Amino acid sequence: MAHTSSLAQALAMASAIRLSFHKRLFLLLMAFSWGITLCFVAFQYVREKEYKTEFLHAQLQQYNLHMLEAIERGEPCEEYMENQDAPFENLRVTFIAPSGTVVCDNTIESDSWDNHRHRPEIAAAIRTGAGCHIRRQSASDGREYFYSATRGELGIVRTAIPYSSTLYDLLEADWTFLLIMLSVTLAASVAAFFTTRQLGKDIERMNRYEAEQERTRLKRQLTNNINHELKTPVASIQICLETLLSGINLSEEKRQELIGRCYTQNERLRRLLHDVSLITRLEDGTDQISREPVSINNIINEIAIELDMMPEEKRHTLHIDFSEEVIIEGNLALVCSIFSNLIENAITYSEGKNIYISLLRNNQQNCHIRFEDDGKGVKPDQLPRLFERFYRVDKGRSRQRGGTGLGLAIVKHAVLFHGGTITASNRPDGGLRFDFSLQKAAQPTRTQSG
Repeated sequence: MAHTSSLAQALAMASAIRLSFHKRLFLLLMAFSWGITLCFVAFQYVREKEYKTEFLHAQLQQYNLHMLEAIERGEPCEEYMENQDAPFENLRVTFIAPSGTVVCDNTIESDSWDNHRHRPEIAAAIRTGAGCHIRRQSASDGREYFYSATRGELGIVRTAIPYSSTLYDLLEADWTFLLIMLSVTLAASVAAFFTTRQLGKDIERMNRYEAEQERTRLKRQLTNNINHELKTPVASIQICLETLLSGINLSEEKRQELIGRCYTQNERLRRLLHDVSLITRLEDGTDQISREPVSINNIINEIAIELDMMPEEKRHTLHIDFSEEVIIEGNLALVCSIFSNLIENAITYSEGKNIYISLLRNNQQNCHIRFEDDGKGVKPDQLPRLFERFYRVDKGRSRQRGGTGLGLAIVKHAVLFHGGTITASNRPDGGLRFDFSLQKAAQPTRTQSG
């Protein structure tokens, strides 16, 4: 259990480490370039050793062929071994009959000979005419040799070079070129480090600039939208006040109607300014927003009490399905705004009579909650835009009912502030469904405009 716990902690720490773009690009280039270089070096090393082995085999083959020609002319093999200069020192020469029996050997006594037909180099020579074997221990004297065998009409000549420092040097690959390749790759790696670091800085600077431009654009768009939203209530208040101040004889009923309109439009302005202030605070001042333990169950219970106190025509039946208590580390006002705005949206626009709040999942990291109504829902193409600021499904009716167009945008920003995500969809039985998550512990906040 302790090992599993430590492993989980290590994985958690590894996942928490976020490499910069420069480091990720540099590591990717290093993995690619060093992978290619090492593959090439390994291939070149093996190929060079094979070439040197083949070259040594070819040299011994020349000696073997000359000895076979001498034997075929009738010259005794022992005499040829004594008179002919060997191409290498301590060269062992063996003449073997086609049956595998050793006829003569210049280093081993006759009583040590056994049948050689199944030796790898002899078997290859019988099959193809020539064969070699690298570094095999001799059964006769226990030494390691490089063997080369050639088949002739009367038998097989095999030459063997004992392994020594000279032979090692002869067969060893030339590391000069390989070291040059590694040095060039190392130098390129150093250059790539500084290049990718500068590139990473340029890209980060460009991303900051683009983010700032997007932020400016969104603020300008928000300002334009606010100006547009302010025109209607301000114009309505101005008309009502001008009428009241004009001195025209109005009935008490008409005066009260105009005053009521002023109050309604003023309330709309107040709510609009409050919502704009809240969104601005979420986007600009998330570090200053306090956190504390917040009970989701208590918030939902308070909402249920408020719904019971509403007038009959606005009252909705609230169905709660929370199997356990859920407490998160968050901001109480923002969590309340999530549920209050969803409730207000359902009451104002859904045309349904029931609201359902369910706890889908709850673990140590986060909770997943579903909010539904049984109203008419929206068109599928409108779902992706529900969280946009000032977006209204029915603009005329939304303004008549006093909506600011910022309720669902506030919901989205509040969910993001608490490290969660939110999606909207239509219920199969009719109505809207919002699925969202909230992280239990305080995490670095994610802001997303839109």
